[in-house]
Amino acid sequence: QVQLVESGGGLVQAGGSLRLSCAASGRTFSSGAMGWFRQAPGKEREFVATINMRGSVTYYAHSAEGRFTISRDNAKNTVFLQMNSLKPEDTATYYCASTFIELATQRDSYDYWGQGTQVTVSS
Repeated sequence: QVQLVESGGGLVQAGGSLRLSCAASGRTFSSGAMGWFRQAPGKEREFVATINMRGSVTYYAHSAEGRFTISRDNAKNTVFLQMNSLKPEDTATYYCASTFIELATQRDSYDYWGQGTQVTVSS
């Protein structure tokens, strides 16, 4: 079993920054990719970013590229999402997820999910 706990969400003005964290426990953290997804009210959960198990390869959704940075600290079993230049359309609940495969952008590829952290960007 894997437990994922997100933190770092909150209310921020447009143009501001937030750093999300996801602490993992219950398995070997470094054995697969980690990902961030988000879900806005009335919309499906969508991919934001993923990072491979070594932290050497990352991939972003078009909406996140250039503004968000995913990283991980395997020694601390934690993955991060640094979000800069936030926009009102970034408002959503953000979820981290883990998978045993090398890199994944599809929601169905992930095995474990956190409970989410709310990010609200005001205009």
